[in-house]
Amino acid sequence: MAIIITDNDVRRYMPMKDCIEAMHTAFADFSKGQAHSPPRVRYISETEDPNRKYWSNVHAGAVPSLGMACVRAGSHVISFDPDAVSGRARSYPDSKNWSVIILYDLSTAEPIAFMHESYLSGMRVAATSGAVVNSVSRETVTTLGLFGAGRQARAHVLAICAVRPSISTVMLYSPTADHCQKFAAEMHVDGVKIIPCNYPREAVDGCDIICAATASSRPVFDGKWLQDGQMVISIANSDKNLKRYEVDSQVLQSAETILINDWHSVEENEQIELTDLVFSDKVPRNRVIEIGDLFAQKRRVRQKKTEIVYYKNNSGLGIQFAAAGAVIYNKVKHLDNRKKIPPDWLGAEAYSQGTN
Repeated sequence: MAIIITDNDVRRYMPMKDCIEAMHTAFADFSKGQAHSPPRVRYISETEDPNRKYWSNVHAGAVPSLGMACVRAGSHVISFDPDAVSGRARSYPDSKNWSVIILYDLSTAEPIAFMHESYLSGMRVAATSGAVVNSVSRETVTTLGLFGAGRQARAHVLAICAVRPSISTVMLYSPTADHCQKFAAEMHVDGVKIIPCNYPREAVDGCDIICAATASSRPVFDGKWLQDGQMVISIANSDKNLKRYEVDSQVLQSAETILINDWHSVEENEQIELTDLVFSDKVPRNRVIEIGDLFAQKRRVRQKKTEIVYYKNNSGLGIQFAAAGAVIYNKVKHLDNRKKIPPDWLGAEAYSQGTN
């Protein structure tokens, strides 16, 4: 019988470290050919209101080692302005998120859970970044430079500090000063001081790790400010509907190594901020490494004091939702207060076994 898993369930029962471990498993299995996830599919449709568009964002994947498959059906009404002065081309005018994650038991194909995705979606992005930081960054890093003051930024502070407890300072920049102050007042991590910055360069100079966790379509800092020994993370990426450059080409060209989630998604989603540089030979293709190869121990990358390493958290994959979904499902499935959906409501007639 399928159960409902809410955002509050994820907040309560899914520690960040468990989600990080699930992302490590999912991408390692993906690298070995033991997990399955096609590139995400996105499209935008007009509605009756010219100021509102329908946006669909669909992920599918399976992680057999965790016994789980999933479909994340992203369903949104958005305001869409690629020329927005703020750099935030896509915004959500409504108070509800109607997206749903459907978890399937791999052994039976039966849906076993319907999940809210608002909290988990941000968490799995940050947990993937945390898994990369855990594999790549120096264990002695002390300062995180952070761009953004929204849910992705909050989740990234939790994830990065979870794997690098040596971090004692977060230099925070947002172009909206009030957002910075609110973030610093509300965000609490033991032993970590969050310092709002007046200028973007303050969140770059002297920072061991620089994380851009924004919705911006334009670069949030100048790549010329980077120094050897720094690790850079970004999460905003182009697709067929919207071209986005959260960091500039200087960052990619300066990096000795560029880490990504999935090269197939780079090409399928037309992530031109990377492909234009690779196909013009400004960035050698052999510098681009999929993170699953790190987790599967096929490749080794470490943050060195003489190089810049860049992680482009370039695409969500269904395996992330399947892996994280398996963890939270196993934690809550036996709780007495679950809302349940009878199988008869969901199971349709079997397909005909004939040849016609």
